[in-house]
Amino acid sequence: MIKVDGCFKRSYQNATGRWSAVGPYYAMFPTEFAFDVVERHSQKGDWILDPFAGRYSSVYAAATQERYGLGIEIHPVGWVYGQAKLHTASKGDIEGRLKEIIHRSRWFGERSRRVLPEFFEHCYSPKILSFLLTARNDLNWREDEVDATLMALILIDLHAKEGSGLSNQMRQSKAMAPDYSIRWWKDHNKIPPDLDPVEFIQKKIDWRYKKGMPQTNTCNVILGDSTHHLEIVAQKVIAGEQKPFSLLLTSPPYYDVTHYHYDQWLRLWMLGSESWPTKKEDENRGRFSSKLHYEQLLDTVFEHSAKLMAEQAVVYVRTGAREFTLNTTREVLKRHFPTGEWELYETARPFENKTQTTLFGDFAPKPGEVDLILQRT
Repeated sequence: MIKVDGCFKRSYQNATGRWSAVGPYYAMFPTEFAFDVVERHSQKGDWILDPFAGRYSSVYAAATQERYGLGIEIHPVGWVYGQAKLHTASKGDIEGRLKEIIHRSRWFGERSRRVLPEFFEHCYSPKILSFLLTARNDLNWREDEVDATLMALILIDLHAKEGSGLSNQMRQSKAMAPDYSIRWWKDHNKIPPDLDPVEFIQKKIDWRYKKGMPQTNTCNVILGDSTHHLEIVAQKVIAGEQKPFSLLLTSPPYYDVTHYHYDQWLRLWMLGSESWPTKKEDENRGRFSSKLHYEQLLDTVFEHSAKLMAEQAVVYVRTGAREFTLNTTREVLKRHFPTGEWELYETARPFENKTQTTLFGDFAPKPGEVDLILQRT
């Protein structure tokens, strides 16, 4: 990251900027935005909280600016990206683990390919699929920092537009439905790229580590449900084991915009989930189509978060401009950060070709977003 005219701009010429870009993810605010907010609304040594961490841009911005961060994310894809950025393994360890996976893929992957749905033979070449199956089986990404970092680097290019990733033609941020994909590939005579996984992944590793590893302060990267984990954090604050938070910087999921599980089904498969997309009933993981459940989630999370804030704290929430999402978020925040104790400011963020709900290459008109900022009176 570099500063131009007082604002942060992402630069791939330093490690902080290069690693900030880890992870294509549908719901993410720009990294530059997170860096700007952290610098403006916190001091060095402060703790920053994000209960809807996504790919952990807010925590990363804190940890690389001499602050400390705690982020909670229920979606494992976002969590793996955050773990790779904030607890990065060394290049040598990553390369050694890659060699182990490649060696085992010569026998393990070939045997495992036979039980997969037809989609996978159209999506990946046999060599790539053997490699992916072995990595899927062997990488202990939940508990091992080396495995988590390597898994994140694989997930980035697991699927992408033609010539850019490991898969047949597919957008990078959102996996296509299997039946549709097969028909489309057949109709357009698309075949999987014939890639050498060692050469492909090694190039990605070389580029990512070329400027070194990001220098980060201590941070906690939690995989799980904020409605549960925030209670645990509150107990630690009461016990003096965790300092109160000076900045709450987050962006909750928007109501009825995307299905967070279905749209990431292929990367979730790589992390051990089903080999066919399903729309699970768990609203916290999927698409928020129940207004009641959506409001209950925000209410619980912000109720717990309010108890964790320092005396001179700032709450900065970016939300969608659609009527229900905006009104619900505003009312829940006012409920737990009440007028008289907190002053609310609003800033509209019109769509400018780079917004939370933008897919790669999708420039259709969108309602934009709104920043809700609360400060103690």
